[in-house]
Amino acid sequence: MMIETDLIEQKEQKLCELPTEKRSKKNKRKKRKAMPNNVQNLFAMCKEIFSQCGPGIVPPPADVERLRSVLDTMNASDVGLNQDMRYFRRTEIDGAPRVTYLHLYECDKFSIGIFCLPTSAVIPLHNHPGMTVFSKLLFGTMHIKSYDWDDMPLNPNGTPNPSQSQLSGVRLAKVKIDATFTAPCKTSILYPTAGGNMHRFTAVEPCAVLDVLGPPYCDPEGRHCTYYLDVPYSSSSDSGDGAEENLGSGVGGEGEELGYAWLQEKHKSDFYLIGAKYGGPKIVEN
Repeated sequence: MMIETDLIEQKEQKLCELPTEKRSKKNKRKKRKAMPNNVQNLFAMCKEIFSQCGPGIVPPPADVERLRSVLDTMNASDVGLNQDMRYFRRTEIDGAPRVTYLHLYECDKFSIGIFCLPTSAVIPLHNHPGMTVFSKLLFGTMHIKSYDWDDMPLNPNGTPNPSQSQLSGVRLAKVKIDATFTAPCKTSILYPTAGGNMHRFTAVEPCAVLDVLGPPYCDPEGRHCTYYLDVPYSSSSDSGDGAEENLGSGVGGEGEELGYAWLQEKHKSDFYLIGAKYGGPKIVEN
């Protein structure tokens, strides 16, 4: 955006003509507006940590923990949200409840945004190519199911079965998390190839999730958001009754015992995301 130089000079001249007392009050008002808040602190931390990162490059473990610690302290009031807002009420008579996205900031290194979900709303299973993602549940209860790609499918006895990996359009993935979370809880982190890079969010009750992506999605650079359909491993293999043992309990928690599924890319997603104006503390770029 271009700003006329003459207008800037006129404003500076008027400011100089103000009495000292008025200039002092004006400067104090500016200082009050610029006071740091948790959103500004989060922005500053992201700017520092992701400056040397890029696609597939994870920040050092110490920096990951620093950013997680900042997010862990944040709640809905920090971003100007509360559960009575319209974003968290289901207004549709038919169809799935709509998810609202509040955009805070985006550059080529990272993005910050908030997903607002009414009860039963779903963010479908999708991936995060080359990204490190921090998700902080600000309030509410949410079920998360996530996967990481698995190198090789298994036979019922646990031995590799290369033939099953050739099924058309599908790829085997291992369940990383299948659990329900209620705020306050720790920030979850996923990595380019670990931590549950493909995940699905389902709102058990109205909830808000603050997301930090480093780097953000970018179609020209090949970082597309791909959606998937997950099919239990046993239903698409010739493994017989023993496959149920491979799937594990699948009722909650984290780890390899939760089992496997075939993920099939969906060429068209019926997911509908509404954009809305963010009304919380503004981010000031230095």
